[in-house]
Amino acid sequence: MGSGPGRALVAVYGLFTLAAGARAAVQIATRFSEAPVAYTLSAFAAAVYLVLTIALARGNRRLALAACCVELAGVLVVGTLSMADPAAFPSATVWSGYGSGYVFIPLVLPFVGLYWLLRRR
Repeated sequence: MGSGPGRALVAVYGLFTLAAGARAAVQIATRFSEAPVAYTLSAFAAAVYLVLTIALARGNRRLALAACCVELAGVLVVGTLSMADPAAFPSATVWSGYGSGYVFIPLVLPFVGLYWLLRRR
């Protein structure tokens, strides 16, 4: 992704890799027993963001599309479940409340990524 918007997308996914990964690492290391599902989901989100960052940076369109679809499904499923049954998520994940803890960027980002990838055929 050599152009400006593509580089910006790589940078945002890289930032989210660091943010979600650091959050998950601290939560897992210090309080894992309090909310293992939520903290594991945050670690999974960080892994998806890492795959997307690398795939976009290397121009691996097929892998990036697949990872964007996983990201979108994750944020929609976790977001819906966290709103329908808040007790199931005693601690927030990156995707809880459709990414409300991150100003809803996790909800918007997969749509932007898919748009970018599908537009650049």
